[in-house]
Amino acid sequence: MNPVISAMKPIRRSRLRLFAGKRYFIWKRYWKWITAPGVLAKELHPEALPYEAASHATPLLRSLRNVDMQLQYNKITNLRLAVAKLDGLVIRPGETFSYWRSIGKPTRRKGYLDGMVLHYGGFRSGTGGGLCQLSNLIYWMALHTPLTVTERHRHSYDVFPDEQRTQPFGSGATCSYNYLDLQLRNDTEYAYQLKLHLDETHLHGEWRCDSRQLYNYEVYEDGHVIRLEPWGGYVRSNAIRRRVLTHTGELAGDEAIAENHALMMYSPLLHG
Repeated sequence: MNPVISAMKPIRRSRLRLFAGKRYFIWKRYWKWITAPGVLAKELHPEALPYEAASHATPLLRSLRNVDMQLQYNKITNLRLAVAKLDGLVIRPGETFSYWRSIGKPTRRKGYLDGMVLHYGGFRSGTGGGLCQLSNLIYWMALHTPLTVTERHRHSYDVFPDEQRTQPFGSGATCSYNYLDLQLRNDTEYAYQLKLHLDETHLHGEWRCDSRQLYNYEVYEDGHVIRLEPWGGYVRSNAIRRRVLTHTGELAGDEAIAENHALMMYSPLLHG
């Protein structure tokens, strides 16, 4: 049996254990920021770089069973605040993008509201909830560029069915301040710029570049399977890969990106 899947068997932990564990990882991250800061991308440039490298948009509102829609309306406010910190950010060669170091801690004092937060296979309300939609978008677009993903965290639980899903399962990047971060490093010779905005219905994003990309990228799912484990739970697994294509469509490479395993919180026969 895959030890990763075997370790996914749910374990009930006390509130004190969860609280202490989270604080430990938060302060561990703060220490890492102090002792190994790296070359952080900080420059916000209002004018867009000339070449589009990748773009995507995701809907702001989804009808989710047993989820208060007010949490999703609040999420829109949270996204606007975070987007204001990231729109126009330029990552120059050798620099690293950190999602949380760029946005900062989402607090009520800064205007963040209670949104939906996934929590150990369920959901609850929390200040700044909903910002995973933004980290998911940035990560998905980054997979269509040569930017190097140096930190990304997968979702350990598959909470909602695939209704309205437009990307492969497991192609997102979960986030939690500050220890579940999304980090990208620019190992190319060119500058990349993140452009973001919201309209009435969607969150829109682009990675732009000061030069045309040498390749195009096609991200796809491989080896998707759902298994009933001996301890009674269903685990969903797959791999995310990408094809590297020349501008004439010739295959230049096929790369492994990530392996995903998630405990399903709904019946695999349930649709919608």
